[in-house]
Amino acid sequence: MKEKDKMLKGLRYNPAEAELINERQDCKSICYEYNNLHPKETEERAKVIKKLFAKTGNNFIIEQPFQCDYGYNIEIGENFYANHGLIILDPGKVTFGDNVFIGPNCGFYTPQHPLDSETRVKGLEYAFPIKVGNNVWFGGNVIVMPGVNIGNNTIIGAGSVVTKDIPSNVIAAGNPCKVIREITEADKLRYEK
Repeated sequence: MKEKDKMLKGLRYNPAEAELINERQDCKSICYEYNNLHPKETEERAKVIKKLFAKTGNNFIIEQPFQCDYGYNIEIGENFYANHGLIILDPGKVTFGDNVFIGPNCGFYTPQHPLDSETRVKGLEYAFPIKVGNNVWFGGNVIVMPGVNIGNNTIIGAGSVVTKDIPSNVIAAGNPCKVIREITEADKLRYEK
């Protein structure tokens, strides 16, 4: 089995294999192109992301700079917005639902290095998918770790490190990120006067 096939199946693989190195370099070239487009070139920016990602909605904005490893393992839904400094390490699949808002300097990391040092120093790793539901808001500087699922209508507070699944309809924050409370009807009325 090729290293890429192992990577895509969540098996231990060698990211230093030539095919994967070439794919990452190609992706970095596309990210470089994207990050050097004029910010007002919105149509061209959208074309580059559509070329890079496996799936996009029709309406999305990803502020520059943006970095990813492969691109073909990323799917975004409608009304996706990511502020400056988004990093997606995507040897594993990363899926975002509709109406996802991401604050500045956030990272979504699917690679996981082995815990035992003998295997780790050989450069081997795993990749576990990340899935984000609909209507999720991430504050700035959030990190989402490999294998995490985040439910619908959830808010992840700024500076959080999300190491475990977070359910729907909650506010969660911290390092490690934990549920603080459910979102209530009172939250909908909070800013209305």
